[in-house]
Amino acid sequence: MDNSNVSNFIHDIIDEQKANGFTREIHTRFPPEPNAYIHIGSAKAIWINASTAEKYGGKFNLRYDDTNPTKEDEEYVRAILEDIRWLGFEPTGGVFYGSDYFDKCYEYAVKLIKDGKAYVCDLTPEQMREYRGTLTEPGKNSPWRDRSVEENLDLFERMKNGEFADGTHTLRAKIDMSSPNMNMRDPAIYRILHATHHRQGDKWCIYPLYDFAHPIQDALEGITHSCCSIEFENHRPLYDWVVENIGFDPAPHQYEFARLNMTYTSMSKRYLRQLVENGLVDGWDDPRMPTLRGLRRRGYTPSAIKDFLSRCGVSKAYSIVDIGLLEHCIRDELNRTAPRRMAVKDPIKLVITNYPEDKMEYFEIANDPQNDEPTKRRVAFSRELWVEREDFAETPPPKFFRLKPGGEVRLMGAYIVRCDEVVKNDAGEVTELRCTADLESGCGNPSDGRKIKGTIHWVDALTAVSATLREYGYLFTQPNVFDLPEGMSFLDVVDKNSVTVYPEAKLEACLADTPEGERFQFVRDGYFVRDPLPDTYNCIVGLRDTWAKAQSK
Repeated sequence: MDNSNVSNFIHDIIDEQKANGFTREIHTRFPPEPNAYIHIGSAKAIWINASTAEKYGGKFNLRYDDTNPTKEDEEYVRAILEDIRWLGFEPTGGVFYGSDYFDKCYEYAVKLIKDGKAYVCDLTPEQMREYRGTLTEPGKNSPWRDRSVEENLDLFERMKNGEFADGTHTLRAKIDMSSPNMNMRDPAIYRILHATHHRQGDKWCIYPLYDFAHPIQDALEGITHSCCSIEFENHRPLYDWVVENIGFDPAPHQYEFARLNMTYTSMSKRYLRQLVENGLVDGWDDPRMPTLRGLRRRGYTPSAIKDFLSRCGVSKAYSIVDIGLLEHCIRDELNRTAPRRMAVKDPIKLVITNYPEDKMEYFEIANDPQNDEPTKRRVAFSRELWVEREDFAETPPPKFFRLKPGGEVRLMGAYIVRCDEVVKNDAGEVTELRCTADLESGCGNPSDGRKIKGTIHWVDALTAVSATLREYGYLFTQPNVFDLPEGMSFLDVVDKNSVTVYPEAKLEACLADTPEGERFQFVRDGYFVRDPLPDTYNCIVGLRDTWAKAQSK
């Protein structure tokens, strides 16, 4: 990806720094927690950090924030790196783990204790919240704030050695309980947690808190620009306090950007996990999920996702992006790249009574009509075809230009046919349309000059491939999941009818044995991708671009 012409406020800062003599190599990082699959909001953070390093010839690190052993899993560790690489980025500075720095974090915690800047506190979590104060009232000092250095060192050592139960002690930074910034009111920097770590095993039963560990990790890796989402803006004074009081030089600096919010979607890992655990979706890679795994299975491409992120831009202001922009980006790409094919979702048999039973011929139909010199494929045609059930109406509404009793339509790229007879089953359902073809029309105009207003697609019945097609709506019925009426949960607005399955679809013969991940435009329906499930295709996006139409008004 060429980032030479891409700019944002972070790049403006770097340009100014360089103009003023900043000589360090630009070094960024992405620090995901390995407790879930990453989503398109994470992709924004990856894109900002990786593309910034790339633009300035620097390095980009992947560092797993694995400081909470109760939620982490090697499955997520592997998936995160795979997803970053699928997106088109490489951790050029290396792959690291926060847990690899536990020894250094402990060493620096001891330093703070010796400097009189940290103490062991016996307050329970409930008492700590009580002592913390409010946004309008200052907090109160802990009764254990003035313990001696010797006592704090002894207690912290005993915490490390496993002498105390979870929650009985914390190590807190000694800053200012009256600070207007709640994060500076003697925050906890270590807690006791007797849990087996996925990399460290049972070596540790105390773990550093993120706000303490993160700046240390940045400093040790030589990170220059620690770019994170805006919710960490109020944490920056604590970040700077840790860096300054440990004595890192040169020091990293934190920069914040607005996180990605998108309509009809949630970027909350907690919410997404509930969807998975409650069986409301078919796993983290469900094509309705905003995870990169879900988007990949849906058929989205890395280039379309990066195009979307670029169009969203980088700022500090809160916004919620119309999901239609994401759909526009993939639709715009696939309109240029996806070959056209015919597929019938809900088939009904069409028999051409005046066509020889033992005859088969081939029509040439364009694969890529958008190209200046489109290529063509040969499509089989015989007496029996499949057409869409919705392309026939026994009692048609006004301006219905598809198939109806006594009416004519063009079979796309082939003959004109007239519906002569409608065959029904005992339940009164239409099962077959018996038609006659204008066999002189071929794929040209009728010889008598009559106008045919309707064209429908079709699939030859003798050579058709059977498949399942899946079409998807949005996960939620409300555009903003975080702005719901009082008393309503996000689970109340999950659209339980957001998947439509067509289990008996019929496709062109050339779609037999299509590789997983291949994308096509099924004419008049939308763009589809071959799913990992056998003989299954997922709708990526429909043909109508309502977002682009709205922008043009």
